[in-house]
Amino acid sequence: MNRMLEATARAEDTHYWFRGLRRHARILLEEALAGRRLDRIVDCGTGTGRNLDWLREYGPVVGVEYSPVGLREARRHDRRVAQATVTALPFTDASVDLATSFDVLYCLDDDTERRALSEMRRVLKPGGLVLANVAALDILHGAHSTLTMEVRRYTPSRLRSRLTDAGFRVDRMTFTYMTPLPFALAIRGFQRLTGRSSTASEADLRVPPAPLNMAFDAVLKAEAGLLRVMNLPIGTSLIAIARKV
Repeated sequence: MNRMLEATARAEDTHYWFRGLRRHARILLEEALAGRRLDRIVDCGTGTGRNLDWLREYGPVVGVEYSPVGLREARRHDRRVAQATVTALPFTDASVDLATSFDVLYCLDDDTERRALSEMRRVLKPGGLVLANVAALDILHGAHSTLTMEVRRYTPSRLRSRLTDAGFRVDRMTFTYMTPLPFALAIRGFQRLTGRSSTASEADLRVPPAPLNMAFDAVLKAEAGLLRVMNLPIGTSLIAIARKV
């Protein structure tokens, strides 16, 4: 995990994937909030805390992280973080308006995932929101999955089931990263055929050459435009916004 966070810190400002994630999350969040400002936001498993930089536009935000590397990177950038785990959030019951989880749930075993979602529900106010981004489609398991200690990937029905079982009502769910999907399928398929999928690789976290990075970023901007009017039918990730019931 430390190796992954160090690679993430080097890439997340400029890599098209991280830039896309921030766009996708903003679209779903702004749709749900309709201009409302929040009193407290918690990013559960904040990693380096990079997402705190834009989440603070919607209200006071704090990240929760256990990894020393994540905490070090977050504090180096003066991001507000607390050292704790996603299964024991350091907040009182019904004290949070929005809990976010960016690519954390898929790293947790089934019991830990259940407890993490239960903790998010516990700290949320009645009607509070959870915004979750996860890896999609089992066929995309590969060397990056080994690096991130991936336990599972999700289908829409699997993610919806986990959220509803935890006491949430899903307001919206969509695939994202539709255009990169064929490239990801080819790369992950090659890794499995050559036996490389079990070897942790940072390749997906290296910023591509500038022309390629810019091209993917431009395509994902167009996809973000589509997200404003429709859900994407397929992609490498899933993002959902749900409400405590």
